[in-house]
Amino acid sequence: MTGGAPVSGRFAGPVEDVTPLSPRPLSRVLFRQWWRDLVFLHWPADPDEVARLLPPGTVPDLHLGRTYVGLVFFRMEHLGLGRGPAIPYLGSFGEVNVRLYSTDVLGRRGVVFRSLDCDRLLPVLTARAVFGLPYRWARIRARRFGSVLCYDSLRRDRSGAGARVRAEVSHEPYAANALEEFLTCRWGLHAGVRGRGYYLPNVHPRWTFTRCELLRYDESAVTAAGLSEPHGEPESVLYAPGVPVHFGPPLRLPEAPRRARAR
Repeated sequence: MTGGAPVSGRFAGPVEDVTPLSPRPLSRVLFRQWWRDLVFLHWPADPDEVARLLPPGTVPDLHLGRTYVGLVFFRMEHLGLGRGPAIPYLGSFGEVNVRLYSTDVLGRRGVVFRSLDCDRLLPVLTARAVFGLPYRWARIRARRFGSVLCYDSLRRDRSGAGARVRAEVSHEPYAANALEEFLTCRWGLHAGVRGRGYYLPNVHPRWTFTRCELLRYDESAVTAAGLSEPHGEPESVLYAPGVPVHFGPPLRLPEAPRRARAR
């Protein structure tokens, strides 16, 4: 499904600023979780290709005329509904996702997930059925050897799709640049269910990053998600120790205008 605006343009009207904290409080907490030991890899992507993969009511978000594809590795912990207790066992798992960057007709910036590999089957089935998100059941190993953080993912189907990363991380603080703030200061996701787009808002404390050196990686999950193979080394490599995250209820996207102004 495509966004319905010019392929590499934007909807007419302002786009919200990139901010270190969410510009919108949640009306209520639908569910919450912790994201731990995140490694972000990013490459430039073709805006025309990205536009064809976005849900209705969205277009690619651009930074200095370019859009990006991200490959993100992390551990999900303490998943819970509302403000109730965390779900034992099923609420903690490894995850690897491929994501794109979007804006909607109201100017909200978000992410669009092309795939989300997870090593717990029940969360996979629930997220696919309730939110229409492209979760895949996978074998994921998250290990740490001193300062070296390792993730390995392999889907439990016959596709052979997977991803891996080896990164050396430190405690030395790292200040994200303007591009990296654009990629990580995202306060919702865009997705579609039964042909209608929606926005799922989130809030969390501002990111804290530390120095990270990429040692090895396999980015084949990007092509398995329907995108062209990335060219060369990632343009951005980030490590974050983690943040607690709260999600609000989904908000339906307005119908996109028939005509939009490209910038």
